Amino acid sequence: MMTHTRIFLTLLFLVPATFLARATDYFVHPVAGNDANSGLSTAQAIRSLERASQLVLSPGDRLLLAAGQRHTGSLSLVGLQGHPNRPITITSVAWPGDDTNQPALIDAKGHAQALLVRDCQYVHIDSLRIQANGYIQKKPGSEMRCGILVTATANGRTEGIVLANIRIQDIFHENPGYKRPSSEVTTANGSEPYGWGIRLMSTNETSKIENIRIEACRIENIEHTGIKLTGARGRHNISRVWLYANHITRTGGPGIQMSNVKFVHVATNEITYSGSADDSRKWGRGSGLWTWSASNVLIEKNRFMYANGPGDSAGAHIDYNCDNVVLQYNFSAHNAGGFCEILGNTYNCAYRYNISVNDGHRVKGVNGAFQEGKLFWLSGYQGNNTERKGPVNTYFYNNTIYVGQDIETKFAIDGRSDGVLIANNIFCIEGPSLTVLGDQNKPDTPLEGGLNRVFFRNNLYLKSGNWPSDLPIQDQSPLFGDPDFTSKGGLLPADYLPRNTKLVKGKGVKVPYLQSDAIGLMQGLRSTEDIEGKMTDNIPSLGALEID
Repeated sequence: MMTHTRIFLTLLFLVPATFLARATDYFVHPVAGNDANSGLSTAQAIRSLERASQLVLSPGDRLLLAAGQRHTGSLSLVGLQGHPNRPITITSVAWPGDDTNQPALIDAKGHAQALLVRDCQYVHIDSLRIQANGYIQKKPGSEMRCGILVTATANGRTEGIVLANIRIQDIFHENPGYKRPSSEVTTANGSEPYGWGIRLMSTNETSKIENIRIEACRIENIEHTGIKLTGARGRHNISRVWLYANHITRTGGPGIQMSNVKFVHVATNEITYSGSADDSRKWGRGSGLWTWSASNVLIEKNRFMYANGPGDSAGAHIDYNCDNVVLQYNFSAHNAGGFCEILGNTYNCAYRYNISVNDGHRVKGVNGAFQEGKLFWLSGYQGNNTERKGPVNTYFYNNTIYVGQDIETKFAIDGRSDGVLIANNIFCIEGPSLTVLGDQNKPDTPLEGGLNRVFFRNNLYLKSGNWPSDLPIQDQSPLFGDPDFTSKGGLLPADYLPRNTKLVKGKGVKVPYLQSDAIGLMQGLRSTEDIEGKMTDNIPSLGALEID
C-alpha cells in the first residue's frame, strides 16, 4: 500500500499544474451582464468585450459569449497559453430561457479589429459572427481593419490557433458612400487602408506563426482580401497552415492570398466573385487565390469561380518567387483573368487534374481592362526593377479545358521559361485562339528561338488551331477530336466526363521528369486519383477524369 501511495504521489508531482487546475467558464452578456461581476455564471455575467479582454484565461478555460446578442467593441486575446490537450476556447453559448440558434455577434465598428490573437498558444475560436462596417469616428494612424487578426510580436510565437465555423461579413475600413479613386485598382495591391476578413500577419523577422487551422468559415462582402497570410519578407515565418472548407464570396480583392509562407494546405474551399466591385469602397480586382514567395503549398479540391477585375483575377495563380506550389483537383470557371498563370522565378510548380470552364474571357481595353485575360500564361515577371526570369520546371498535365465559342482564347509564354511539360490535357476550345504578349505592367519582350527542356506531347485538341501556331513551343504528337462532354458549360466536374471514350481512355502517357530536374513535384509525378477521387490507371486517360 505504501509503495502504491508513493507511486501516486510521484506521478502527481510529474503532472503539470495546469492539468490539475479545474477549468473555468466565463460568461459575457452585453445586456444582462455587469463588468463588476465575476463572470463565473450566467447570473454573474460580465458585460463588455473590454472587460473580457482583461481575463487571465488558463488551459481548458472557456469564454462564452451570449448567443444571439450583439457584442460591440473588440475582443483582445494577448499572451494566452493554452495546451494542445486543453485549449482555451472562445465560443457562443445559449442563455437560459433564450432559444436562439444564432451565434454571438461581435460588431467592431469603430475598432481596428473585432478579434485580436497575439502571442497566444492553443486557442480555439468557434461559432461566432463578426462584422466591422466602417468607423464611428475615424482614428488617425488606423491603417487597416480586420475581422480577425492573428499576429506575433518580436521574438513572440503564436501557435495552435483554430478558427472554425465563424461568419465574417461586411468588413470595411471606410464608411458607406466612400468611393475609391479610379486609379487605385491599377496599384499592385491597393495603396489605401482596407478591410480584411482574416489576417495572419508576422512581418517581424524574429516572430513565428505556426500550426494554424481555419475551417468551415463563411467570409463575405469584404473590402479587400478574405483570408490573407503575410510573413516576413524572405523568412517564411508563417508555416503549417490548413485552410479547409471555407466559403469566401464577394471580396473586393482576392479570396485567399499568401506571401512568405511555407507548408500550407488549401483544400475543399469555395471562392466566388473575388475582385468584386459591387461597393465603391472595394478594391475591385483579385484572383480567387494567389501565392507570392511561397514554398510547399498544396491547393486541391477547391472551386474558384467568377473572379473579376481589370488585371490578374485568375481562378488561382502562382506569382513570382514561389517553389513547389501544386494546384490539383480544382474546378475553375468563368474567371476573367484566366486559368493557369505562373510568373517569374518560380520552381517546380504544377497545374494537374483540374477542370477549367470559360476562363480568361477578359479583353484588354474593354471596361477598363489593362491586361488581357489568358487561359495559359507563363511569365518572366519578377518585379518592376528586376530583370525578367521565366518559371523553371513547370508541369501542366491531365487538365480538362473547355471554352465556349463566344470567347477568344489567349495564350502567352515567355521565352525565358526554362523547363516546361505539357501533356495529357484536353483543350476543347470552340472559338478562336491567339497568341498575346504577357503584359504584367509592361509587355514581355519576344525572344527568338524555342525554350529549353520542353516535353510537349499527347494533348487532345477539339480542332487544329486550338493551340496557336505562333507560340514558341508546339505539341510534338497532338491528338484531334471531340471528347463529347456530358454537359458543356455545366458547373460540376461530372459535366466534363468525355462520352467519346475511345478518344481519351488509356491515351495518356506516363509523365516523366523534365531533363535535369531531380525533384519533379514533392507529391510525386504519378497521380493515383482523378479530380473525383477515382483511381487512375498506370497509363491514364486524357484530361482530369479517368474513364471506366
